[in-house]
Amino acid sequence: MVDEQNRTLPIANVGRIMKQILPPSAKLSLEAKQRMQECATEFISFVTSEASDKCHKENRRTMTGDDICRALSALGLDNYAGAIVRYLHKYREAERERIIASQNKATSSSRDEDIEESDQSGQPSHQADQTPTPLMNIFI
Repeated sequence: MVDEQNRTLPIANVGRIMKQILPPSAKLSLEAKQRMQECATEFISFVTSEASDKCHKENRRTMTGDDICRALSALGLDNYAGAIVRYLHKYREAERERIIASQNKATSSSRDEDIEESDQSGQPSHQADQTPTPLMNIFI
């Protein structure tokens, strides 16, 4: 029983997602939540298994979001694959922007500290070279 619970989505999360679609006055039985939990878990296992098989055939140990998208297409679930591809693209773009923003924040914070040091000593301080490295360009 414990192993089965570890392989399913949390029932509270399933119920919360289901309630988002229903009118506020609607009620969900425990049985409805359990059936949806079983279906969602089976669906995830089905798609993950397909993606895992492809990774195994390509001698890769890491499954990516792109592998999930390809698995959905291979299983004939092109509508889902298209939606996931769009979501994945938006997610990656948001991550890039977040990284750039945090780099800009760190750079401006460093400049502010350098200005404060210069003001206190009366002489300009030596700033670190702030040109982007090739690794940083990957995210830009």
